Amino acid sequence: MIKFTPILLAIIYALVMYHFSVWRTKRELDARSTELADPKLKKLTDRLAAALDLDRIRVNIYEIDPVNGLAAPDGRIFITRGFYRKYQNGEVSAEELTSVIAHELGHVALGHTRRRMIDFSGQNALRTALAMVLSRFLPGIGVWIANGIATLLAARLSRGDEYEADAYAAALLHKAGIGIGPQKSLFGKLEDLTKARSGVVPAWLMSHPKTSERIEALEKLEARWTSITP
Repeated sequence: MIKFTPILLAIIYALVMYHFSVWRTKRELDARSTELADPKLKKLTDRLAAALDLDRIRVNIYEIDPVNGLAAPDGRIFITRGFYRKYQNGEVSAEELTSVIAHELGHVALGHTRRRMIDFSGQNALRTALAMVLSRFLPGIGVWIANGIATLLAARLSRGDEYEADAYAAALLHKAGIGIGPQKSLFGKLEDLTKARSGVVPAWLMSHPKTSERIEALEKLEARWTSITP
């Protein structure tokens, strides 16, 4: 029984961390967000809603400066104030920002948001269990190996989710009559838009697929749709 204790502790830790992370995320977003009220963007999100047979799509502004979009575990869609400011300054078009909203809708529809929270908790549990086991055989470096394995796993899962959400957004934008052009053009701008003052790309973007590969995947989808259009 003793040899299974690290695993049991890791499972309990994962469950506790999952519920705590969901609670903390909701509290943070509730405290620092308001509903987006932009007539031009609403016209575009209404087209997405019609394509999904929904009355409307609510988008919220998350009051932080980094350029990002995110989907909460409860299904809400957020655009950061920093991203919206880029749109207001003319650096991002309304259609490009709508492609971000479509991408985040993809994360919700495909179950990525809840799964990511579970994955995050599970990866922490895996890291803890591996560190406890490996440290017995490799004192001093077992923790480093455990951290490396958990980090590689997280990056791989994140990239897979991004490709799936890209494809969902492309299909939705295509159905809504907006097209995937804004999605591709935004990818071309993304690295410059997200650079911090020091010129360093944020860690969340580094865990995403390469921009060129994302554009290539979209173009393959576009070619497939064109080939079957009568």
